[in-house]
Amino acid sequence: MPGIQSSIEGWHDGVWAKPYSLSSGQTQQHQLGHIRLWVTLLDQEWQIRSEVLELENDPAGWTETIGHTLPSATVPVQRFIRQCQSSTVTFLPALASLPTVIRPFQPLTIPAGGRCTIYVGTLVWVKVCVGETHTLLTEIPLAQPSLTWLGRNTMEGELCYASPSFARLVLEAVPKRPWRAVTPVTLINRQEQPLLLERFSLPTPLLSLHLNERGQLWTPGVTVQVETDMNSASLHVEPSVLAAAGSCRQVADAREKMVRGRLVRAFDRMFG
Repeated sequence: MPGIQSSIEGWHDGVWAKPYSLSSGQTQQHQLGHIRLWVTLLDQEWQIRSEVLELENDPAGWTETIGHTLPSATVPVQRFIRQCQSSTVTFLPALASLPTVIRPFQPLTIPAGGRCTIYVGTLVWVKVCVGETHTLLTEIPLAQPSLTWLGRNTMEGELCYASPSFARLVLEAVPKRPWRAVTPVTLINRQEQPLLLERFSLPTPLLSLHLNERGQLWTPGVTVQVETDMNSASLHVEPSVLAAAGSCRQVADAREKMVRGRLVRAFDRMFG
């Protein structure tokens, strides 16, 4: 999807996992999600500046330009020693380092023996990496994430991020944004009673990220199956993305490897 400013001379659509080359003294400016980002290359250092944008609506595109313009001195700067002479910067996506609490657009009841698939859009962080080895300088959330608690009480539970968007039953109803990733979640209720789904915890640290030819981010699908109670639930991450995502290439590994014990302990609070 073309960026809002891409029709202005010098502005282009930003791309994930693409190396951009800068000359000493140049600054690349990005507008992506709810942030504005400046990356500057100097002879001995990299400088990164960012600010949060107060926007009424979700931005749909990603635009970037390279020049010599810096923001005002009120925008804080992070400075990083330039360890090699490489002049390339690459922007890699990453999912949250904590599980993400997802809510359906409206609460759903899955009848006994029933199943459904919902589609979730979750927030992405941008990793600013330099050089051919993608040395990480910093990572920045592309909207201000909010924290929430998911558990039986204040003593038993888990700190999570809250998703800024609702889960949907129809894929076409999920807004496609370059700063969000889409995850299909299949829920199977094998209990003898209905399962009320008001919110649940998506294990975002366990999901890899994949980029399709339209510039959209996807994760593999997740299947949660409940047998007799929450303690019996099983979680499976699919080996590939949904066919509806189109042709994709992987652009980020999962932050964590799946550890069976960790997941089993989390299931009793997965559904809040």
